[in-house]
Amino acid sequence: MISAHLLLMFIAALVVVSALPGADMALVMQTSMSRGARRGFAAACGLGLARATHVTLSACGLAALLHNAPWLYEVVRYVGALYLTWIAVQIFRAPGFALPDQAGAMAERPLRADFFKGLLTNLLNPKALLFCSVLLPQFIRPEAGSVWLQVTELGILLVIVCALFDVIYVLGASRIAVWLRRHPLAQTVQKWAFSSALIGFAVRLSLD
Repeated sequence: MISAHLLLMFIAALVVVSALPGADMALVMQTSMSRGARRGFAAACGLGLARATHVTLSACGLAALLHNAPWLYEVVRYVGALYLTWIAVQIFRAPGFALPDQAGAMAERPLRADFFKGLLTNLLNPKALLFCSVLLPQFIRPEAGSVWLQVTELGILLVIVCALFDVIYVLGASRIAVWLRRHPLAQTVQKWAFSSALIGFAVRLSLD
């Protein structure tokens, strides 16, 4: 088992990383603001599954493969950047917040669309996989018992802590949306801001 001291240090590291602006945060907040908390939570569930997948793949050695095969890393990186750009364009082209007579049409859209958007946003970011492969080993002690058990414990903690931040972002964005619905100009600024942020993250992902 991992010591309480190491677990606290690991959680502190996750809190710092989760609080930093990123594509995941931008996606969850924009989805919650424009489409409601339910769809924001759907996107957050997709992000959670992607993080669990990254932890699993990291434990299986895929991160090392990406590190040793630059061409594969480049492919995943550029596909991820293109996908973020596509999402940014969709946000910019989308209409404003749903009016009462549009609520029914929006409700008919399956939640899985937002779930998969969250899943792919994180899954196509090779940095998220490499982050897991770099962070997790720092808190694993072979002498403390089964390495796989320690990886599982840290992976569960990672998913939970990041999910808690997603919940905060969804609820906070939903509250902000109440004010934005009364201010059309602010809605336009919000769309520009999130579209620009996602394009910025896409550019950074493609250039790093």
